[in-house]
Amino acid sequence: MLSFDTLKKNVADGTVDTVLVCLVDMQGRLLGKRFHAQNFLDGAWKETHCCNYLLATDLEMATPDGYEATSWQSGYGDYVMKPDLDTLRPMPWLEGTVMVLCDVLDHHTHEPIPHSPRQVLKNQIARLKALGFSAKMATELEFFLFEKSFEEIRKSGFRDLQPISGYNEDYHILQTTREEHVMRPLRNHLYAAGIPVENTKGEAEAGQEELNIKYDEALNCADHHTIAKHATKEIAWQQGHAASFLPKWHQDKVGSSSHVHMSLWQGDTPAFYDKDGEYGMSLLMRRFCAGMVAYLPEYTLFMAPYVNSYKRFMKGTFAPTKSVWSVDNRTAGFRMCGEGTKGVRMECRIGGSDINPYLAQAVLLAAGIKGLEDKMELPAPAAGDNYADATGGEIPRSLRDAVETLRGSDMLRAALGDKVVDHYVRCGEWEQEEFERVVTDWEIARGFERA
Repeated sequence: MLSFDTLKKNVADGTVDTVLVCLVDMQGRLLGKRFHAQNFLDGAWKETHCCNYLLATDLEMATPDGYEATSWQSGYGDYVMKPDLDTLRPMPWLEGTVMVLCDVLDHHTHEPIPHSPRQVLKNQIARLKALGFSAKMATELEFFLFEKSFEEIRKSGFRDLQPISGYNEDYHILQTTREEHVMRPLRNHLYAAGIPVENTKGEAEAGQEELNIKYDEALNCADHHTIAKHATKEIAWQQGHAASFLPKWHQDKVGSSSHVHMSLWQGDTPAFYDKDGEYGMSLLMRRFCAGMVAYLPEYTLFMAPYVNSYKRFMKGTFAPTKSVWSVDNRTAGFRMCGEGTKGVRMECRIGGSDINPYLAQAVLLAAGIKGLEDKMELPAPAAGDNYADATGGEIPRSLRDAVETLRGSDMLRAALGDKVVDHYVRCGEWEQEEFERVVTDWEIARGFERA
């Protein structure tokens, strides 16, 4: 990490000349401005401004109607971007460049914007703190590397995609050696940027990678995830390749996930652990996890935010289809890890590689808190092949279904607020509307002659 005083010295000696001032949008991307470093020191470190449509757009940066927070009718005014100087860090893969993340505030009141992803998570962290706990989390980032660059693939119409390798490279050292020109600088640059990278590995498909970062406080975890995802794309681009976090890029290939590990703590004491509890689980852990499991359908939209996200939920692919928990069983939606140890935790396996980590972590916390408040009982763990378990609760299988369950969620409306829920319901609705108006290649090939 980088202190403000050190930044001043680096600017004075010419080591740093650019500051990226970034917010996190609804899709989990970094958006913002590049400041001349001296201008940042002269005043922009206090605040800068952006158009408020940045938290009401889609992946294409379109301006959909139907948002209460901003619209053409209201004129698309400004938000305040307030740099969080605790997030100031170098970006070693970009020459002379540092970055800082911002909180997003109302231009007139300077109050936090409630649907800003970082604020959504902060609010749940505050709720948990009021109960006397903190959350520590870790996310696994899975993605595919492709032979060609983003530019080449885009110009080809996204056809004939070729992964960087020719076979399943799960834990494969020989094949991943061939990818070290991307993965080695990724690990080292992220570590130098203050992100506690643990390792990278080949994943269970040709060209599929996994990046693992050490667990941390919930907000730090989300910050690390977002910056690491951004860095992955930039560093792959620098090496002439494309890195994609699309959950399902081919129907015959496994998808990419982003599993979320979590536990609660009281100071330095792991609150999920009880040496006398079954599997080492405390009563608190059981209640918290009961909430996460029970309310999964209501927050699935935040785990699978796009139409493509639901193509990943297929049996036999290590992507779950049931909202059940297990003891170290990868066919379940939730997998308890660290049985009988102080490292006991729950891994949520629902989220795809396209999650916004702030929103995903926030709704997991909200559901867990509800479990604590209502003293919910955790059912017995599922065993065996959960894909074949007819009794397990189903994960919503389409974006449309997930939007509707979110719309009707009393739990999330109480935890996040009606306006936040309605904002993200509209986000999901728009994504569905945009998909439904498009004629796909599959429809043409299937019905052009034979229909």
